[in-house]
Parts: sequence; C-alpha cells; structure tokens
Amino acid sequence: MSNKNQVAIIQKDITDDVNRSLTRLQDDGLILPTNYNASNALKSAFFKLQEVTDRSGKPALEVCTRESIANALLDMVTQGLSPAKTQCYFIVYGSQLQLNRSYFGTQAVLKRLNNVKDIWANVIFEGDVFDYEIDGGREKLIKHETAFLNRDNDILGAYAVVKTNDDEEILTVMTRKEIDASWDQSKSKQQTVHKKFPQEMAKRTVINRAAKAFINTSDDSDLLVDAINRSTENEYDNERKEINPEFAAQQEIEQNANQEVIDIKRNEPLKKQPEIIDAPIEQDEEQVNQNTGAQPDKQQEIVFEQTETDGPGW
Repeated sequence: MSNKNQVAIIQKDITDDVNRSLTRLQDDGLILPTNYNASNALKSAFFKLQEVTDRSGKPALEVCTRESIANALLDMVTQGLSPAKTQCYFIVYGSQLQLNRSYFGTQAVLKRLNNVKDIWANVIFEGDVFDYEIDGGREKLIKHETAFLNRDNDILGAYAVVKTNDDEEILTVMTRKEIDASWDQSKSKQQTVHKKFPQEMAKRTVINRAAKAFINTSDDSDLLVDAINRSTENEYDNERKEINPEFAAQQEIEQNANQEVIDIKRNEPLKKQPEIIDAPIEQDEEQVNQNTGAQPDKQQEIVFEQTETDGPGW
C-alpha cells in the first residue's frame, strides 16, 4: 500500500469517528453555524495537518495519538472553526495534538454567543490619548485618540470592546504589564510570535480576557462552551494551578467529564508515516513559530491559562 493511500485511510477513519461524535453532540443540542460545512473544515484540517510537525520535525500524523487528533478536530468543528480561514491551527505537544484558536477564531466563536453582536480590540501606543472611567461598576471608554506614526512607538496597553445585542459596549482594558504577565504563561517560552507581532498578539490577549466573562456566563450550549474553554486552555495552564492548587484537580475532573469520547483506542499512536504533501503548500509561519517555541509534553510542564499566542493569521 502506498504512503498516499495510508494517509487517505487514516484521514477517512478519523473523519468518520469525528462525524459520529459530532452527530451525537448535535442530537444533544449542539447547533453549528448556519453556513458552516463541517466536512469541508475537516478536509482543510487534514490538509494543514500534513504540514504540522513537532519540535524535532516529525510529522504530527506520525507522532500524535489518534485520540488526540480526533478530539482536536472535534473541538474544531464543535466551535465552527476553519483552518482555511486561519481561525485555528494545530500544535504538537509530545504525543498530543492540540487545537488553538487564532485572533479571528476567538472573534468568530464569541459572535456565536446569544448576547454578543460584535467584538473588537485596539492597541494603545505611547503618544496616544486614552481615557476611560468606571461607570456603574463597569469600565467605559471615553476616548482614544491616536496618530499614524504612533504605531511605531512602544505599546502601553490594549483594550477590547464587546457590543451586546442591546447595543451596550463593555470595555476590557489591560496594561502592558498585564499583557506581559499573560504572555509569560504561554507554553511558547521563547515567545517568538509575541515578539514578532506584538500589536496583533496584544489585541488577541485582551480579546481573550474580554471573552472569558461572556463565555462562562453564557446560557449557550454547554457543549460549545466546553469546546471553547478547552481550546483556550491548550496554550496556558500554570497560572491558575499555581494560584489555586484545588483548581488543578477540578480542572482535570471537568475536562475528563466533558471530553467527548472518540470511538478509537485511547493513546494509540498512528503508524509511522513519511511526510506526505500532495501539492506544495506554503507553511503557515505561525505554525513554524509555535512549533519552535513549544515544549514537549511532560505532563506537569504544560501550562494552562487564557491563551494569547498566535501568528500571522491571528
């Protein structure tokens, strides 16, 4: 059997598992976006996966367990995300494949929540005029004045605005110190992408901070919320565990309880495959940066918290 045929069989087997699990979730009340085609998203994901490698350059389809691949893909379709739109990407940690959302993906997911109309973020540069107040216990934007050349100045902070269906605009503000503290919790200790694209990474950081309250107080499907939180936690971990050790135990219980069980053997690694790429594809720079910064999975060494890491796709 040719390597191409072996990859095709692997793709079909895992896709069938994901589709069966997705059908069960939809029977339990999960609603996908109207124009979302899960089959096309899965095809796009496998196309991207052929480019994904671990830190040593081994293909993800060779080193990752079937279970982790299937569950990463299931979380992708549950959230209605598409790799073709740079809404998500995949990272290898040891033998585990994990799904991470991009800047665009978090915006898209948040807009799926019942009470969210829109969300956007801006960076505050040195030289900008930024003013906000606390009104009724909530932060409220008064003004933000900037100039074109200020974009070359140091970043002082960032803010995100969530607009509800009632046209209420809810502000979340982070200083540069708060942003840096969040980046320090990233699995990507080298922070290659953060340093190369600080403006977009700062936006993504504050959007994720703003999204937390809406996601976890939403009356939307728990199945959707669980998938959102798992993708968020894939990039950050230690901050909450260090602050509250009881959280770590509860986190593990909740993750095990909420994780959809894929119809395959747990932790069964894929058979070794040479890297197969049917056509030349430009590798995502964000994936290269993430892989070079990611640490191998050592169980306790992975760090969970709100994620703020992404590349050129954001």
